[in-house]
Amino acid sequence: MSHECVTGRICAESDAPRAEITDNCLVNADNEPILSYLTDMDGVLVSEEHLVPGADQFLAELRANETPFLVLTNNSIRTPRDLQARLRKTGLDIPEEAIWTSALATATFLDDQRPNGTAYVVGESGLTTALHEIGYVLTDSDPDYVVLGETRTYSFEAITTAIRLVERGARFIATNPDATGPSREGVLPATGSVAALITRATGREPYYVGKPNPLMMRSALRRIGAHSQSTVMIGDRMDTDVISGLEAGMRTILVTSGISTRASVEQYPYRPTSVIDSVADLVGRTDKPFD
Repeated sequence: MSHECVTGRICAESDAPRAEITDNCLVNADNEPILSYLTDMDGVLVSEEHLVPGADQFLAELRANETPFLVLTNNSIRTPRDLQARLRKTGLDIPEEAIWTSALATATFLDDQRPNGTAYVVGESGLTTALHEIGYVLTDSDPDYVVLGETRTYSFEAITTAIRLVERGARFIATNPDATGPSREGVLPATGSVAALITRATGREPYYVGKPNPLMMRSALRRIGAHSQSTVMIGDRMDTDVISGLEAGMRTILVTSGISTRASVEQYPYRPTSVIDSVADLVGRTDKPFD
């Protein structure tokens, strides 16, 4: 259940004895905000198809402490149920309700902007399912939006259709700006690269919903009834996770188990609140991660 505080925030209710609802939302016995976590998936909890050591203990501690958390990914290919199954194979049992994708964030954005609209989609089931669930009609006949997501099978025909529809006035949305994605054989072109192709052909820039847009962070916070001041964003990339967390008003933790390194932090004009080796370093102190 949830309620709306006098501050206008949507906050989670809890029957746990350590928490109570006040005008400042969910607080502990010391009248301090209860910490919530947003965490990236790849490079933080899993690497390729393997568990990052300690990730299972980190999540188990959050559950034991009844700490709200949400796992984020810019990948729009899979549904939360698909991702749940993938994570289970690595040893992580995460409910699909605790997974937030750029496809879900995009659907939430479109539902707010133009409820029950129409869209031409270039993408896979993660995106099409999310749009169906908010009541969107998927069509190539004068759609309100062209929505571009990630897919392993970009077709020339689909991209050409997208270009022509954007030229005719359809609004251009992309789930995320990632230019490449990983594979066992090497990098693959991703949403950002195909968006650049459509932009070059039409002169129209897309609106990107996923990271580093803080909009995705704010929709994730609303999803778990959390507030930015009492939430930590954990990620492995300075250019997506850390900057989007920072711009959404959260404290940030960079883990070096993925893309960014301690040395690469110095290349950016902004810094995370903390840099650690992996989420294993948070086990035993998730309630006070910066002490």
